[in-house]
Amino acid sequence: PVFDAPMAPLFVPAAALVVETGGMLSHAAIVAREYGIPAVVGAKDATRVIRDGQVVTVDGETGTVTLA
Repeated sequence: PVFDAPMAPLFVPAAALVVETGGMLSHAAIVAREYGIPAVVGAKDATRVIRDGQVVTVDGETGTVTLA
């Protein structure tokens, strides 16, 4: 889904972030960098493919999300 500013406090407990929209200069990407959280933005169909509670590995450097 779309990330917006009121969601920023949710980053505190997050281990990683996967967002369907945006790019490296999007608000989600910038806030993730500020918090030191690995993030992949522009992940098309992420909410269709990733299920609630599913374990994933997020590599913010390569932009990959690996499903467990």
